[in-house]
Amino acid sequence: MSMIEDLVCSDIRQRAETGMKKYGTTMERSDLTEIQRLQHAYEEALDLAVYLKRLINDKNKLIGE
Repeated sequence: MSMIEDLVCSDIRQRAETGMKKYGTTMERSDLTEIQRLQHAYEEALDLAVYLKRLINDKNKLIGE
């Protein structure tokens, strides 16, 4: 693997540890329905879109667009 892939794997491990501390369970939890899992993923994707749009706007301001 590349160094970047190693960093991503490390981030995944950290997120799993954070999730365990915060929620007391892993992604293998069985108390969520499929639609609830899809809703969680959708909401995370929306958050990502907001962060990306903010960064795009900031970069455009820097280069005068």
